[in-house]
Amino acid sequence: MLLARQLHLHLLPTVTVCLLTLTPLTAEDWPQWRGDDRRGVWTETGILDTFPASGLKPRWTTPINAGYSGPAVANGRVYVTDFRLTDPDTNPNKGTERALCLDEKTGKALWTYDWPADYTGMDYPVGPRATPTVDGNRVYILGAVGQLFALDATTGKLIWSRDYRNDFAAELPMWGFSSAPLVDDNRLIVVPAGRPDAKVVALDKRTGKEIWRALNAVASEPGYSQPIIIEAGGTRQLIIWHPGALASLNPNDGELYWEQPFKVRMNTPIATPSWAEPHIVVSAYFSGARLYELDRERPVSTLVWKGNSDSAVDTDKLHSLMAAPVIDGDYVYGFCSEGELRCLRLSTGERVWESQQATVEKTHNVSGFIIRHGDRYFINNDRGELIIAKLSPDGYQEISRTELIKPTTDRGANRRERKAVNWVHPAYANRHIYTRNDNQIIAVPLSTP
Repeated sequence: MLLARQLHLHLLPTVTVCLLTLTPLTAEDWPQWRGDDRRGVWTETGILDTFPASGLKPRWTTPINAGYSGPAVANGRVYVTDFRLTDPDTNPNKGTERALCLDEKTGKALWTYDWPADYTGMDYPVGPRATPTVDGNRVYILGAVGQLFALDATTGKLIWSRDYRNDFAAELPMWGFSSAPLVDDNRLIVVPAGRPDAKVVALDKRTGKEIWRALNAVASEPGYSQPIIIEAGGTRQLIIWHPGALASLNPNDGELYWEQPFKVRMNTPIATPSWAEPHIVVSAYFSGARLYELDRERPVSTLVWKGNSDSAVDTDKLHSLMAAPVIDGDYVYGFCSEGELRCLRLSTGERVWESQQATVEKTHNVSGFIIRHGDRYFINNDRGELIIAKLSPDGYQEISRTELIKPTTDRGANRRERKAVNWVHPAYANRHIYTRNDNQIIAVPLSTP
């Protein structure tokens, strides 16, 4: 009996380790902008609690050309786009855009697909803006001047293509076409701001044939925000934030459910609308934030509160540049126009606190991207740093920070400490972070040691 008890005690640690080892770890792809449902929530387990003192080590690094577009990760592959000038000495605007498919484990290029692009008339002519969208064996690619491609995700072979300016009479926006295509059932929803009445268009995802078009686009750019689909009031709603309003459409046929007027200065709705039932919050760099409450029984919305400032300097509630705000319980968190991370009371928009710690520098166009992971947040600031933090009404609590990637884009270099910025939304997939600058794309493990 004593021998059996001793043997039991001796084996207990081993059995415990084995049981822990067998605990299932969830892994997930990141097939489009801000993840599978575009909500910026990362649910994988087995993720480290703090960064090692020696920093993060890339699993692989692959050379790449310039661009703002973040990567998408699906089915063992990484998809990203870039741009290279053909002859920079004679023409600083003409070059080649390209879609790349890389092996997720090694970073090795599996295929590329390229096309000519002319950035004449576009500000910040660095490269493509829109994250690729992966749907089964198709990947949808949007270039900065409105060329849309459906490619075979395995081979890179062209399936079909459309051109926003030629096919929908769209005009090139000041900062290029940025809204990543959104797959919904057999439809591919795009935002070309075409004419007539083609601000939003649904295409057959298999053929590129138009299914429906909606919203008048006269005298209005498409904006730079991303379409999302939510379920509210017992109805699936396609949410479009454009320079004139926040709109809700029936994704099946484009029927307008509701529209809340919101004239955004300089046509700059950029940050993705943030949704946490029953609320949607949107925030613009100049025109500030607005919170809407959606009816629980039918597709109807009500304005709860709005900011009163139309200035990126004299701000009141929240004036986001690129980063989507976050609704967490009874509070809203988001980066303001000069990099201030702010906490607002959800019910009133009252500012609870602000902190400059995450972005460091207080100047125009400072930004960071926020992703929720359990009870904490991963934040990528535009200095190329990765941060783990907790956000609560009590304040900003930084847990860990590390250098992730060198900022290389020289927007605003004359007023930035690092002389360049990194305005790329990364992908979090299969316990890695994937991101890029104008020289390389990297895969960095974030798993528990």
